[in-house]
Amino acid sequence: MAGKYKEFKELNFARIAEEVLDFWNKEQIFEKSVTNREGAPTFTFYEGPPSANGTPGIHHVMARTVKDIFCRYKTLQGFQVKRKGGWDTHGLPVELQVEKLLGITKDDIGRKISIEDYNKKCRETVMMYKDQWDDLTRKMGYWVDLKAPYITYEKEYIETLWWILKELYDKKLLYKGYTIQPYSPAAGTGLSSHELNLPGCYKDVKDTSIVAQFEVKKNPASDFLFTAQAGERKVYIMAWTTTPWTLPSNTALAVGEKITYVQVNTFNPYTHKPVSVVLAKDLFGKYFSDKNKDLKLEDYKPGDKAIPYQVIQEFAGKKLVGVRYEQLMPYLQPLYDADKAFQVVAGDFVTTEDGTGVVHTSPTFGADDFRV
Repeated sequence: MAGKYKEFKELNFARIAEEVLDFWNKEQIFEKSVTNREGAPTFTFYEGPPSANGTPGIHHVMARTVKDIFCRYKTLQGFQVKRKGGWDTHGLPVELQVEKLLGITKDDIGRKISIEDYNKKCRETVMMYKDQWDDLTRKMGYWVDLKAPYITYEKEYIETLWWILKELYDKKLLYKGYTIQPYSPAAGTGLSSHELNLPGCYKDVKDTSIVAQFEVKKNPASDFLFTAQAGERKVYIMAWTTTPWTLPSNTALAVGEKITYVQVNTFNPYTHKPVSVVLAKDLFGKYFSDKNKDLKLEDYKPGDKAIPYQVIQEFAGKKLVGVRYEQLMPYLQPLYDADKAFQVVAGDFVTTEDGTGVVHTSPTFGADDFRV
C-alpha cells in the first residue's frame, strides 16, 4: 500500500503542477504580473543567456530558480519587473560543432564551403536544442519573456556592444593590459575556461620532467647560502618542470614562504662538479638516497653512481625571497621590468607534492606565473 500511495502522490503532484502551468499560460499570469504594475518603480532583469546549442541540465534548473526568486521577490515588493530572456550564441563551441557535423576544418572555410553558407549553418546549429530549453522553462515555472529574446548574433545586439565600448572609450575607462590565455592552434583563437573544461580537452599522459639548476648570485640577500660549510662550491636552486620548452622564458623562481628548505652539498651527477643545492626538505628523499647518507664527500670520484651528500642548513622559504640568480638561457631579456627579473618570489600556489618545492616561473606561459 505504501508504494501505491507514493505513486499516487507523485501522479497527483504532477497533475496539479500541469494544471497550474496551464492556468498561468491561459490567463497570461506572468504577463499580467508586469502590465498591472505599469508606472511603478522598475526592476529590470536580463537573463545571463544560456546556449541553445547544448542541452539543459539540472544545474541550469538550480541557477534559474535563484534568478526567479529574486524577480518574484521584487514583484511582491511592488516593482514592475520586466524579465528579458536571451540566447548566447558564443562562437567557438558552435563553430567546432558545425565543423564536426560537416566534416571540415577551419582551413576548408572559403574553399569547400562558402563563408555565407558556413555562417548560415552556425546560425541553424546554435538553436539546435531550443525546443528542449523552452520545454524546461515552462515545466519549471520559470517566468521570463522569450517571445522577444535578445540573441547575441543579431546585429542590434552587436552594434549595442560596440556603442557601449565607444562610450567607455570616450570616458577613458578602457586600458591596455596583458593576460595569459590558453590558445588553440587548430581553432586559431584563445580559449575560455569553459572550453578548457569540455569533455576530452585533457588527458593524463606520462612525460619526461627535468630539474634545472639556477646559479645563485652572491650578494647581501644570498650571503647566508655562501657559508664556510658550502666552501668554494657554486650554489644552485633546483626547480622542477614538466614543460622544459618554457625554460628560455624563465623570469623568476617561486617558493612557499612557510615551506622548509634545505641546502645540500653534493656533486652534479652529469658534470661531476661539486655543487651546493637548495630544495624543499619534504622532497629531499626524491633526489638523495638514504643508502648514500654515510658516504663521505671527499671519497667521491667522477663517474661514481653512488653520490654522497651533506645537509648543511635548513630555513623557511621566506628567507629565499629576494635572492637573485643568473638567467638560465640568456638569449633575450624580459619585455619590461627586466631589472626586477631573475629573483626568488613568494607564490601561494607552491606545494611539496611534486618536484623540488621551487616552481620555475614563466609569465609567458602561465596565468599563475604572470600574476605572481
